[in-house]
Amino acid sequence: MRLTAITLLIAAATVAQAAEPTNAPQLPRTAAPQDAVVYIQSPADGATVASPVTVRFGLKGMGVAPAGIKFEGTGHHHLLIDTELPLNLGLPLPATEQVIHFGKGQTETTIELPPGKHTLQLVLGDLLHIPHDPPVISKRITITVKP
Repeated sequence: MRLTAITLLIAAATVAQAAEPTNAPQLPRTAAPQDAVVYIQSPADGATVASPVTVRFGLKGMGVAPAGIKFEGTGHHHLLIDTELPLNLGLPLPATEQVIHFGKGQTETTIELPPGKHTLQLVLGDLLHIPHDPPVISKRITITVKP
């Protein structure tokens, strides 16, 4: 029953974020250690690569757990491709072609990207896909996919 209420609250907040991101309601955020760091192990910033691209995720100061599992000091990865961070980090990250969720606890992926420049960034989310407090966000890297 509680999961249904949480699911409805998340859905309502996500709709509100899409309509008016800065005024959407905030959901409770999970605390993250101050020293937690998420990063892209590979490819390197500035790399020229062929598609498909394997992206490996790194994490220090926290652990990885699947979405929906509440375990202190953990989260799961979200890969942002060619997009900015959402304006409201107090809401679940949307699942789109540009915001890919790794809710099974994956630590790498292989993605198809068209030729050209692309940006990649990681955001760690809690069991409900909400960024931690403080948010655990990687440096945004730029790669070039060769034709």
